[in-house]
Amino acid sequence: MFKDIREYENMHIVLWLIKDTCWVMTWRIAGMTMIIPTLIVAIHIAWRSRKNIADLFHNTAVCLWISANATWMTGEFFFQDGLRQYAMIFFIAGIVVVSIFYLVHFPKTRKILLKEDGEKKL
Repeated sequence: MFKDIREYENMHIVLWLIKDTCWVMTWRIAGMTMIIPTLIVAIHIAWRSRKNIADLFHNTAVCLWISANATWMTGEFFFQDGLRQYAMIFFIAGIVVVSIFYLVHFPKTRKILLKEDGEKKL
């Protein structure tokens, strides 16, 4: 259906924007319904990116961010904003995932790339 992963990611952004627009317009049923395709596509993109560690970490963080947004939105719609603290768990988990990438994996990848670049110049 999509030529490449970038087209799929762009379609995912549209789903995410529709979900968030429903949220801000307080269209409860539409907003809650849009959580499902938005999260499914995010998870599928993360799964498809599993061979590239950088993409996997970032796409996992996106899944957590959407989960946080969905939790927050649900709380605003149905629980007098009473789920915000649970949404923070997802946001913090996303920051942890990205931090692990940049503190652990990125330096290793950068060393390998710098070493390979140095060998090419020789």
